[in-house]
Amino acid sequence: MLVSRRSLLRAAAVAPALALPGVLRAEQQTTLRFIPVIDLSFIDPIYSTAQVSRNHGFMVYDTLYGMNSALEISPQMVSGHVVSNDGRQWDLSLRDGLLWHDGERVLARDCVASIRRWAARDGFGAELMAATDELSAPDDRTIRFRLKRPFPLLPAALGKSAVQAAFMMPERLASQDAFKPLTEAVGSGPFRYVADERVQGARNVYARFDRYRPREDGKPDWTAGPKLVHYDRVVWTTMPDAATGVAALQTGEQDWQETTPHDLLPVLKRVGKVATRILDPRGYTCMMRLNHLQPPFDNLAIRRALLGAIDQSAFMTAVAGEDPAYQTSPIGFFAPDTPMASDVGLDVFRGPCDMAKVKADLKAAGYNGEKVVLLVPTNSQAQKPLGDVAADMLQQCGINVDYAGMEFGAVLQRQLKKEPIAQGGWSAGVGNWQGIDWLNPAGNTNLRGDGKAAGWYSSEKMGALRGQWLAAPNLAEQQRICRDIQALSFEEIPYLPIGQYKQPTAYRTSITGILDGTAVFWNVRPT
Repeated sequence: MLVSRRSLLRAAAVAPALALPGVLRAEQQTTLRFIPVIDLSFIDPIYSTAQVSRNHGFMVYDTLYGMNSALEISPQMVSGHVVSNDGRQWDLSLRDGLLWHDGERVLARDCVASIRRWAARDGFGAELMAATDELSAPDDRTIRFRLKRPFPLLPAALGKSAVQAAFMMPERLASQDAFKPLTEAVGSGPFRYVADERVQGARNVYARFDRYRPREDGKPDWTAGPKLVHYDRVVWTTMPDAATGVAALQTGEQDWQETTPHDLLPVLKRVGKVATRILDPRGYTCMMRLNHLQPPFDNLAIRRALLGAIDQSAFMTAVAGEDPAYQTSPIGFFAPDTPMASDVGLDVFRGPCDMAKVKADLKAAGYNGEKVVLLVPTNSQAQKPLGDVAADMLQQCGINVDYAGMEFGAVLQRQLKKEPIAQGGWSAGVGNWQGIDWLNPAGNTNLRGDGKAAGWYSSEKMGALRGQWLAAPNLAEQQRICRDIQALSFEEIPYLPIGQYKQPTAYRTSITGILDGTAVFWNVRPT
């Protein structure tokens, strides 16, 4: 596979450069052509935890607060806020001139409904609502939180860029069931979703919203500051193979590829006219998800026994290659090099794996050859190799693996099933999350222990620790509590962390202004 990919790219690199017709040159000045990592299966970024849905969300919708690349929070849709009553009342004021894509004014009651829908799906949102006595819109521009207790992290909850972000939408959409995906996308963000140009599995189109009003203060930095749009259209083209996308980038058929295979970086560097860089140094944190409701992983002893089989380096090498600059292991339950990360419990991942011992430990724990259905997204550049390593690891330690390879959207649907595998359920799966998704115990959905995230990990102890973290008076106390949370995680195994990798993006030098963080499409312009 590697040889054929490189051959394809070399052929593209040496092909004679053809003069582009004037019409195509003009289109390049008005249309940004982008290759997402995977197709957009769900246009509802509140329903879906997929990163591609979150990226789509930031094009179509806006948030009350934004986050810059240093993880600092600042007002975005709001002009500001006033805190009163000893921290138990927050009044958020909407900026003037905000409009929905259908031309209606953005009203506070729209935002109240949006916050409620988001909080029904997001862990940080659930914590905010648990601390809220009343959420209301006393007038068209004011969003009021009356709190049971102070919640100083309110802007952080409403402004996080991690999934699920608190996207604002019209009340008629936000009032719909959060556990059923919306089929209409109307926001107030800098781009409109052009639904009638969608080609499932291949194409999604966005048009500049000419009535969008950017902030007038600050500087563009990830989702913070003014969102200044320089293209009339952005076209997402899903490629069946990452190497095909790289070739299209080289020939000028595409402008920007969200994720570029690590093994092809040397080829791109030799070609010229294409730049590569890592947008987010926090990278992607990876996990092996376990179903806590169904055998065999409802058995805590079996989950613990699997710790000895995890070779994080093998997982990361499968995704990112052998260059240590692009991978980190061992990691725990918080993103490496972020404030809540620690080395508590990491010794279990150091040293060689003893599969014979793991096999014996599994048998002693009660594993008796039950079939394990492993969900693997076969069209995911990162998750497919993660799934392959996971399948091999499970087989080596004597587990009866049923490799359930399917496209990414089907995995998202199936992992919501709680039924036994005989009724279409599942046992385990792999996933990659951005490091920002593993920043803290409120935002890391899989670590909450409330039984709501796929895998359905439930723990009163974890809930108590999370409550302590939310009430912590300072960073040092938060970090102490997160060390306890990581220790508890190694006891209860909500999931198995399998490493962190850093993912380069690639783009033609004919565009500039790509911001750090995730793929956002404001500030980007032709050179």
